[in-house]
Amino acid sequence: MSVAAQLHRLGASSNPGRFLVQIPGQAFSFVLATAKKGKTRLWKDSLTIPVYVALLSAFVLVVHIIATRRAVQRLWKRLRHRPILPSDEEPAPTLPPPREATFTAEIQERVKKHGGAVIFGYQLARLLGCIVFLSLSIYSTVLDEEKRLGTDVIGKKRKKKHPKDPSEFTQKELQDLAICLTSLYAVLLSLVTVGNKRRWSKTAARHLNILLLTFVGVYIYRDIFPLATFDRSPIDIAQGWLLYAKLSVLAIVAIVIPLAIPRQYTPVDPKEPMETPNPEQTASLFSLLTYSFLDPVILLANRVPHLSTDLLPPLADYDYAKNLRAHSFPHLDAFMNPGKRHLFFRLIRVFRTEYIVLSLMITIQVVAGFASPLGVKNLLHYIETGGPTVSSIAYQWYIFIATRTLVRAECIITQLVFEHSLRIRVKAEAQEGEASDASTINSAADESDGIGSGSISEDETLHSQGVTESTLTGQPSDDQRAETRSTKSTSSKKSDSKGGEKGSSSASNLVGKINNLVTTDLGNIVDSRDFLYMVLYIPLQITLCMVFLYLILGWSSFVGLAVMISLFPLPGYVAKLVQDVQVIRLKKTDARVETVSETMNVLRMLKLFGWERKMNERIAEKRDEELLYIWRRQILDLINGSLNFLIPIATMVASYSTFTVIMKRELSASIVFSSMTVFDMLRDQLHIVFFVVSQSITGKVSLDRVDDFLKNTELLDRYTVKNDEELISLSSPPTESEDKIGFNAASFTWSSDTDGSLTPSKRKFVLRVTEKVIFSPNKINLIVGPTGSGKTSLLMALLGEMHYIPLSPDSWFNLPRSEGIAYAAQESWVQNETIKENILFGNAYDEDRYKKVIHQCGLTRDLSLFEAGDQTEVGEKGLTLSGGQKARITLARAVYSPAKILLLDDVLAALDVHTAKWIVDKCFSGDLVKDRTVILVTHNVALAKPVAGFVVSMGSDGRILSQGSISEVNLDKKLAKEMKADEELLKKADDTVDESTDEINKPADGKLIVAEEVEEGHVGWSALKMYFAGLGGNHPILFFFTFVVGIGLCEAALAVQTWFLGYWASQYGIHPPGGVPILHYLSIYGLLLLVAVVIYTASYVVYILGSIRASRTLHKNLIEAVLGTTLRWLDTTPISRVITRCTQDIRTIDGPISSGLWYLSEMTMSMLVKFGAVVILTPIFLVPGVLVAVLGGICGQWYIKAQLSVKREMSNAKAPVLGHFGAAIAGLTSLRAYGAQEAFIEESMNRINRYTRASRSFYNLNRWVCIRIDAMGGLFASGLAAYLLYSHTHGAANTGFSLNMAVGFSGMILWWIRVLNDFEVQGNSLERIEKYINIEQEPKPTKDGLPPAYWPSSGSLKVKGLSARYSPDGPKVLQDITFDVKAGERIGIVGRTGSGKSSLTLALLRCIFTEGKVLYDEHDTSTLNLEALRTNITIIPQIPELLSGSLRQNLDPFDQYDDASLNDALRSAGLFSLQQDVEEGRITLDSQISSGGSNLSVGQRQILALARAIIRGSKLLILDEATSAIDHETDTIIQTSLRHELGEDVTVITVAHRLQTIMDNDKIMVLDAGRIVEFDKPSELLKDPKGKLRALVDESGDKEHLFDMANLQL
Repeated sequence: MSVAAQLHRLGASSNPGRFLVQIPGQAFSFVLATAKKGKTRLWKDSLTIPVYVALLSAFVLVVHIIATRRAVQRLWKRLRHRPILPSDEEPAPTLPPPREATFTAEIQERVKKHGGAVIFGYQLARLLGCIVFLSLSIYSTVLDEEKRLGTDVIGKKRKKKHPKDPSEFTQKELQDLAICLTSLYAVLLSLVTVGNKRRWSKTAARHLNILLLTFVGVYIYRDIFPLATFDRSPIDIAQGWLLYAKLSVLAIVAIVIPLAIPRQYTPVDPKEPMETPNPEQTASLFSLLTYSFLDPVILLANRVPHLSTDLLPPLADYDYAKNLRAHSFPHLDAFMNPGKRHLFFRLIRVFRTEYIVLSLMITIQVVAGFASPLGVKNLLHYIETGGPTVSSIAYQWYIFIATRTLVRAECIITQLVFEHSLRIRVKAEAQEGEASDASTINSAADESDGIGSGSISEDETLHSQGVTESTLTGQPSDDQRAETRSTKSTSSKKSDSKGGEKGSSSASNLVGKINNLVTTDLGNIVDSRDFLYMVLYIPLQITLCMVFLYLILGWSSFVGLAVMISLFPLPGYVAKLVQDVQVIRLKKTDARVETVSETMNVLRMLKLFGWERKMNERIAEKRDEELLYIWRRQILDLINGSLNFLIPIATMVASYSTFTVIMKRELSASIVFSSMTVFDMLRDQLHIVFFVVSQSITGKVSLDRVDDFLKNTELLDRYTVKNDEELISLSSPPTESEDKIGFNAASFTWSSDTDGSLTPSKRKFVLRVTEKVIFSPNKINLIVGPTGSGKTSLLMALLGEMHYIPLSPDSWFNLPRSEGIAYAAQESWVQNETIKENILFGNAYDEDRYKKVIHQCGLTRDLSLFEAGDQTEVGEKGLTLSGGQKARITLARAVYSPAKILLLDDVLAALDVHTAKWIVDKCFSGDLVKDRTVILVTHNVALAKPVAGFVVSMGSDGRILSQGSISEVNLDKKLAKEMKADEELLKKADDTVDESTDEINKPADGKLIVAEEVEEGHVGWSALKMYFAGLGGNHPILFFFTFVVGIGLCEAALAVQTWFLGYWASQYGIHPPGGVPILHYLSIYGLLLLVAVVIYTASYVVYILGSIRASRTLHKNLIEAVLGTTLRWLDTTPISRVITRCTQDIRTIDGPISSGLWYLSEMTMSMLVKFGAVVILTPIFLVPGVLVAVLGGICGQWYIKAQLSVKREMSNAKAPVLGHFGAAIAGLTSLRAYGAQEAFIEESMNRINRYTRASRSFYNLNRWVCIRIDAMGGLFASGLAAYLLYSHTHGAANTGFSLNMAVGFSGMILWWIRVLNDFEVQGNSLERIEKYINIEQEPKPTKDGLPPAYWPSSGSLKVKGLSARYSPDGPKVLQDITFDVKAGERIGIVGRTGSGKSSLTLALLRCIFTEGKVLYDEHDTSTLNLEALRTNITIIPQIPELLSGSLRQNLDPFDQYDDASLNDALRSAGLFSLQQDVEEGRITLDSQISSGGSNLSVGQRQILALARAIIRGSKLLILDEATSAIDHETDTIIQTSLRHELGEDVTVITVAHRLQTIMDNDKIMVLDAGRIVEFDKPSELLKDPKGKLRALVDESGDKEHLFDMANLQL
């Protein structure tokens, strides 16, 4: 009905007093005026809403002003019985500060207070806009009044049509006046924002924005929305240009300015504002919603080669670890808040605001997500522009908040666990099982990649399209990661759950457990941040889906739902099979990784023994077992994917069949397409249920573990005794003993458990000090006693590390800390810093003192061997240092520190006799230790005897035997015997030839990390070609044809199937419902689907076979290359890097790379098909489609360039956090002894800040690209929708199909870029492997290089003109060496450090580049295959390398000999004679050897290496004698075995460090600077008074004995 007709009807109505203008539709009726007095309808008018809002705002402001008055606040506190603080009192009136002389300066000050010129400018603009709006409102009122009074123009009077009482206001006049007053109120608020203090300015701005937005909302409702309809008109159209002027001004002041005005920076701590705030803190609302504040970062990343952390936006101060800690610790820290609430509720309390916003965003997302099916259903103005844009912004904001919360939670929990760890008691058994736990951590961390987790970027929370497309179609993703983590962590922690929960002593490794908490468990916790999806999103979405489907399909929708639910156990069963296979697969992977790691660690030994081929075969066997389970896993994933594809199809078929066949209803295009969308959504929800539930459970388990750690870990006494006074009264000494160090009537245990503490030997240990023990001040105090007597425990008790139990009322123990304490642990503890930083340990640098410390701790020579000197990085756990060097650096740290008291735990144990003697003579007797109290635990009483001022001798039961001076003390019998042996060793040490004490790994450039290959963004073609060659195998063309055509046909079949549904639906528009053959169409539809599934399965199986082939080939080539490389390459490449290639990079090829390439191919084909379908139906959209794709590509490339840099920085920043964490936990006792906790907490927060800075940028960059590509996709789809709707060139079916394809295409652009990006990142592994496959190689075996079967028949050796160098162009280390050795001779080689002794042994084995001839048993060794040569020569290195496993596996790794032969060899080597007196713990063939043989002494290792040599039966044996002080007994046994147990024709060459071992040899060779200077019988050489050997003998302290051995008289 037209407006005119309505007015006519009203004019004729029976109630002429009511004048109503009614726009069609009830919602638009409103009252203009009423003639009846008393019947006011003004309150119903929509224009009055802003007036109400203004009144409410004014009321709230008044209340606010009153509430903030100090008097009111004081009254409120009194009413609530709260104490009144001094700050609540009225401040005393102060004189105003002197005003600035100039008006300009005052303006500048005001502008500064308001946040700068830009913000102030916007506020002025808003004030101006409000004044203009007020003016327009007044003008509008005047015009209305003129019309009412009958005047045409202001001031010109016309004849009044309706004379009335001018004092009486009409409703319209009242309304106009109210609007003007409201506008005036807006101007006043705007004035406050410009002119008042910052606090009130912000408050007024909020009120103003709400008021202006209300105005905008009302005018849109009245005058803009009607324009979008066919039958409605704007209400205020009569105002003409005035209306549009008002709308324009309102749009600027209410929308543009609030969106564009930058936010003022508010520092978290006003005392410490940031110099340059993070752009996120000052970005305008528009910039924040579109993430355009990141534009400068994106642009910069595309201008510089690499975006370093310094170039990233600074970390916002609300993300500083310090501020997060201050905000969250009062709620989270079990020490500050010891309540029983679970950590989950505490975390929710901390992040409550974030989770409220997340809930709101989820709700918006769900509701807005239904715009798409609604739009398709109504095929009206397709709402793809409105709904999905809102949905996208809500979703991106959800992820923004979620990822910000994630980063903060990571920061808070890491710091929380770290600080709690600083309070825990490190029990005596912490060392046990360390290796196994560490491997668990590594493998858990490594496995976290899963197979194909690479397809999805880390920040993508659940409902992103990427997840819906890959994770939820059964292809493995992050759920695997969670599953892997949970299986790993549960398996590694079974011991904890049994013994550890009630606080009893469990032998689990604490360091490993804590590391697991901040790696695996923290990962699980942040991964489960999306639990809101489970409690809010899914129920809401499923409910809406069901309501929607019911409205469209009636009760047939429930049939579909029933089918879906009934089929769901199938994927569940497959998922269980997947889990079972995954568990076995992880075990197989662990077995391979273990073998590879072990191989790489003893690679030098394998090469010297010629075992590379056999070891390669063993690794290949383990690899094949692993690949079998990877194949099974992939096939199960395929089955799962197919099921997830078929279940929704079955659901739709059931619903549509019921709808058409049983309900006899028509299936129209709108019903088909809209219900398809909702079925898809429903399917996704049911998959998300599985995914989120599993993730949330994993997260809960990990959260429980962290909660348990915070509440139930045993803390030191000082943190557990409730009352401080109680602790003081318990442990403090009487006043006169306050400065004394000692104990009185005290006992200590390692744990406060009732059943004591289990030490590794499984006995309860109690340290008892029944009498008074007071250490001598300013002297060196020794604590001596046999192994296991509790010497270390005595130090720990002093430091307060053990649980104190008083034995009598006057019991006490004391260690005065006022003048500082320094501590050197038995297990030397170093940080991953330079040597210098380790020694300084935060103290000021004093050059003289520092140099003295270096000299006295015997480090001068060691530093000279490092090219970077004291700037050499020591690496994690001191990788680059030998045990002795670590011990001396730990000692140097203690000596350098200003502390008055030094506690040194067996620092001499790791040193050889020489170095130990140097330390005692130079350091303990030096000026730096003078007048300091030193308490030294030692075994070596003989050595420390001269400097000891006071001795405490301990018995084997944890009691003190005696105390006093060295002559007064009774030593334990076993210790006394050891002391005599040590005295002998001291004498013997004097005849050592070279001073080389520790083999030092000399890094290539002084720094530990030889610059690793930089990962560039794009993967090189050669690396991809290598992978493609592996995929294709012997028939690459056939493989790639099958693979590509298969994917193409599958995607085409799916597109045809979607089109066919629309075609079927369109038949109802042509034929009557009865005339459409339903079964015919259903069967064609089913057939299309079946074809798609079969083709997909076939191409996927072909691809899996190819990927497994590639995995096998690359692994084989890599292992062969590394095993076949030169020793020189091994010297310059850290073994850890080689292991990373063989483990982490290979795992990437097995998982993310193979799955990433599949996803990429599948997506590319799918996008081409979808785009092709759109172009075929609407060719006009070819250009916009290409444009969207190109813009998306450009956008994606910009993003990738920035993201790769940021991701690298993020990874680089994560390692130092964990490294610092691990180092601190490993050195917890040292750290607490020095009192360095605060410094470490500070450092931890600095490192966390660096990581947070990178990770916040990382996640925000993802939002930047998502919102842009979503907008492009939305524009493309909505443009197409509008075109199809208004052009009417296509039927409903084709329109629906075209839109379906367009939405699919635009939604995939982003994911295609992300998958490509991820593939490129993972592809770096291919490049790294390719580099290692192409490293320098030793000569490969040939048929000509095989020796005769009888060779070698004797051990004769002839060397002619032998020269050698370490690299082809390096200097010669051996020069023209010629000598002749007969079979069975024993030759000794001596010479000072660097004379070429070791080089000669390597040259004989062709391990370095040689020139000249070496004839071994008359056969030229240069013509032999290396394996043949090295398997027939046996070398016993200085410190032999052993494999972990049984002794049998070490002697005979490839099962070539029986036990009898092995036992004979052990007997011959002297092991059994060494063990005659040992009753328990004998070494047998079944004894387990730890990695590297660390559980055996050096002497025992040499005996085992000798046994290995005897088994091999080589005719030539090279022995590099051990420099370490192996005891006299073992040394004698080894020498006797060498003399008597080897065959008569076995030639023995001994590289000697002590003259005593070789003086009875047949000949002695003296080397100097790579040349032979003497070579003859020892008796002949000693006759020459000017000879080199004679000089060495004369220098030694055992000259007579050496002459006797050579059968000469002095």
